[in-house]
Amino acid sequence: MEDFLVRMKSLLGGEYDSFLKYYEADHFRGLRVNTLKCTPERLKDIIGFELKPTPFCPNGFYIPGEVRSLGNSPLHHCGAFYIQEPSATSAAEMLGVEEGDFVLDLCAAPGGKSTQIGAMLNGTGLLWSNEIVRNRANILLSNIERMGISNAVVSNAHPEQLCERLAGRFDKVLVDAPCSGEGMFRKNGEAQTEWSVEHVRSCAERQLHILDSAKKALRPGGVLVYSTCTFSREENEGVISRFLDKNPDFVLEDPGVSFGRPTMEHARRIFPMDGGEGHFAARLRKKGESGRISVPVNTSKADSAILDFYDSLFVNRPFGENITVLKDKIIILPKNYQPADGVPVLRAGVILGEIVKRRFEPHHSAFAAAGKSDCVNAVDFEADSAQIKAYLHGEEIDVPSDVKGYCTVCVDGMTVGFGKASNGRLKNKYPKGLRTLK
Repeated sequence: MEDFLVRMKSLLGGEYDSFLKYYEADHFRGLRVNTLKCTPERLKDIIGFELKPTPFCPNGFYIPGEVRSLGNSPLHHCGAFYIQEPSATSAAEMLGVEEGDFVLDLCAAPGGKSTQIGAMLNGTGLLWSNEIVRNRANILLSNIERMGISNAVVSNAHPEQLCERLAGRFDKVLVDAPCSGEGMFRKNGEAQTEWSVEHVRSCAERQLHILDSAKKALRPGGVLVYSTCTFSREENEGVISRFLDKNPDFVLEDPGVSFGRPTMEHARRIFPMDGGEGHFAARLRKKGESGRISVPVNTSKADSAILDFYDSLFVNRPFGENITVLKDKIIILPKNYQPADGVPVLRAGVILGEIVKRRFEPHHSAFAAAGKSDCVNAVDFEADSAQIKAYLHGEEIDVPSDVKGYCTVCVDGMTVGFGKASNGRLKNKYPKGLRTLK
């Protein structure tokens, strides 16, 4: 750590003592409200502790130090919020996502920034989230599902392969690059033990290579945001300077934010003194006339039996009708999805159901993405109720006797899963891998 501190003293100058003071204090903890499921005002009313806003995004809040085990909360299970280090929300905010955008998150696991982008898109456009490491890609998929994002594609591809296959498709690209993690030292001891000057330099080379891949996926006039959770000049200003030198068709532009502190005029740095663990982000624009690629609309009709099954569960087909059957899965693809040959995709859109012995059975994915009003049947429980505690543990629960058949389960109005009701009891269909322990 001595080499790290020497470098930080050189970087911070007169603010070094302030940095050390913050470094010895408790690290910052935060959450981001998922506006696909909940409003900040609503969450403040029901979460049970005070939420103080962070400066990094309008839906970001600090978690009080005494709050523990928030990941076990029913409100977390239903996707009302994502637990996220406060300054980590800065990069997606700088991306400036608008409804209708096609957005690529190239290094997306575990999913904080992807789910933030998904909320900004609000069910429009397309979110393509990629992670090269398979087990991390599975975690990414789980978080995309929990947060109710129906217009996402989750892939497990090498960045270079993916961007070549998706050349010119995206309005916005986020590269939250793997880094030396200096901004995570306070809460991740492993990051400290892995750190070295040589590791910093190797990270910078890898980051530049990823950026060189990412640029291919961006359309002319599009925006690319590069971010890290480290402090080193080599991985931040150094990578951006080298990229701009090699790519005169890109310019560094003002992201229009006030958090953190400027560097390179328009890039932003965040230190613990600024209210977060640490982040760097730069917004680049590709020169040229903007213009989105037109996506052919799927005009094929799904089997009538599948549509009847769809209508038995949901009102007005909330995920659209771009339906395909893949092996035993009935999948509703995002409206704007176009497959890319040779790219391993874990999931595109939502799984409506599975075909089991010539019958259709619903899938958790669709209920997690639906709103309460989208569902034909729904039961709703408060977050602190005994019923929802039992449901999340995998138990059968009592429901009104007039509720029959497949039924979504809600927490304070937000869908969390489903079950099958009969004679006043709900057979539990909450996935075993998501259930809580007593």
